Amino acid sequence: MIRILADSTCDLSRELADKYGITIVPLSIIMGDKSYYDGEDVTPDKIFEWADANKTTPKTAAVTQERAEAVLRPLIDAGDDIIFFCISSKMSSTCNVISMVGEGYEKLYVIDSYNLSTGIGLQVIRAAELAQAGLDAATIARNIEADRVKVRASFVIDTLTYLARGGRCSAVTALFANTLRIHPIIEVKDGAMGVAKKLRGHVEHAIMNYVTGLEEELKNAHPARVFITHSGCSEELVDEVRDYLKSLGVFEEILETRAGGVISSHCGPNTLGVLYYEK
Repeated sequence: MIRILADSTCDLSRELADKYGITIVPLSIIMGDKSYYDGEDVTPDKIFEWADANKTTPKTAAVTQERAEAVLRPLIDAGDDIIFFCISSKMSSTCNVISMVGEGYEKLYVIDSYNLSTGIGLQVIRAAELAQAGLDAATIARNIEADRVKVRASFVIDTLTYLARGGRCSAVTALFANTLRIHPIIEVKDGAMGVAKKLRGHVEHAIMNYVTGLEEELKNAHPARVFITHSGCSEELVDEVRDYLKSLGVFEEILETRAGGVISSHCGPNTLGVLYYEK
């Protein structure tokens, strides 16, 4: 039996997790003196409400050893093959926690996704499909790790307020950017986030400029699927992005997911990304 697990930063919806038989293990979100499990005890909208009321952002923490033990131990005792996907090790110690809990169990494959959000989700679904095709766990892990450099993950951020509150940029930079309506494109490369470009104007306009600016790359994408992942953008904007992606005639499946609590707490509302594998 091959069991596929992922931490909650993969931002897969419950429907997708159920469809592919994925177990989601939550990271922790700390608001004030209380800790919550991502996706179980708190929603992104509640996080935004708390953050705005307290003028700060929650802290986030790796999967707890207690929760990892509770999830992994029954699978280890059953002798199952386990493939566990973690957010990039440059962003969290989750990979280390899972490896420590499963230390000595040779059927545990801990995959550092080198990514976040549905940049992880893409890899998780591909692993599930390979398992359905009959590949063994070791081969699946090798294939996923060989192709993870082909994952393309980027986002447009509406406001820098949340990054500033979390200490990831200065308050002055955030004020300057917000006043001038500057929206950075955040891109994941080699497991770390960086600013690829800056767009100006209303956020809806900036997001569509970002998406259409990906056209050449999207035409060279693997056709299986593309994700539209956002932290609460309007339905009209998401529909516009989806219609554009459809018009390219590239993708067999266009999936929309809402970013979970960990990702949302850092990027803030109205962030949107397009994520896919290149060929």
